Amino acid sequence: MEIRNVTVAGGGVLGSQIAFQTAFKGFDVTVWLRSEGSVERAKPKFYQLEKVYLATLEAMKTNPAAYCRGLAPSPEVSPEDINALKGKAHAALENIRFTTSYEEAARDADLVIEAIAEDPAQKTAFYKELAGHLPENAIVVTNSSTLLPSMFADATGRPAKYLALHFANEIWRNNTAEVMGHPGTEQAAFDAIVEFAAAIGMVPLPLHKEQPGYILNSMLVPFLNSAQTLYATGVAEPETIDKTWMLATGAPLGPFRILDIVGLTTAYNIVSMNPQANDPDSVPGKIAALLKERIDAGKTGINAGEGFYKYE
Repeated sequence: MEIRNVTVAGGGVLGSQIAFQTAFKGFDVTVWLRSEGSVERAKPKFYQLEKVYLATLEAMKTNPAAYCRGLAPSPEVSPEDINALKGKAHAALENIRFTTSYEEAARDADLVIEAIAEDPAQKTAFYKELAGHLPENAIVVTNSSTLLPSMFADATGRPAKYLALHFANEIWRNNTAEVMGHPGTEQAAFDAIVEFAAAIGMVPLPLHKEQPGYILNSMLVPFLNSAQTLYATGVAEPETIDKTWMLATGAPLGPFRILDIVGLTTAYNIVSMNPQANDPDSVPGKIAALLKERIDAGKTGINAGEGFYKYE
């Protein structure tokens, strides 16, 4: 199956990146959002992504360390080719369409990439409404960080053409794409998504079976939970926890800086799925309360200008 028209549902940290990278690689992209207010809140992310792509590509002319795998297939790229890629970044921003209409988002879609909030009820409602507008051969994938595709397969109305496609943050640089089906996913749909991931500059990473958190988050989420537990139980402050990890391992980022990049709303939704999060005296309950306090204050992470840290 040839994929040309791609709809991305959601304009958050990863939704915006997925849409921009897909448009940068020459696909026709529509972004679906719930309201006009959501559209206006999402657009600055796309303007910022254009700036990041342009600045990174310009740096690649003189600095080999600036090379990003998702932008060019090889670091051996000429200044002329880089200028052409900068033109594609401009065109990506200009050509992305925004809509709040299910019909407009779905009617020509070969592929829908769902990247909405990590909330099972919201995802189920989205899939059920979307199902009535999709072409017969359209494939639907979820970018869910922790939820299994088998949870939503029936709600999509096309379980054989439904699977997961999970990206890492800063996908132009960290260009992984974990591809995970459920027991009812047909092989042709799985193979089409592997091919699509490669076509947008990712490295496809096929999983043989469902795994909560895929490969990446099966390792990352326990790491972040451990850091949040240290903070929630009063062991140390986020800055000290991050400093300890970075100095001892040589890692460029600590867990709380990573949480700011992921987004505190996503982190809150994940911890809230733990039944113990309803008990304010439990560790998950304390973590949820700390996150909610920041979210309610508008400190949702790097895109908001502040999370656990402040950003320009």
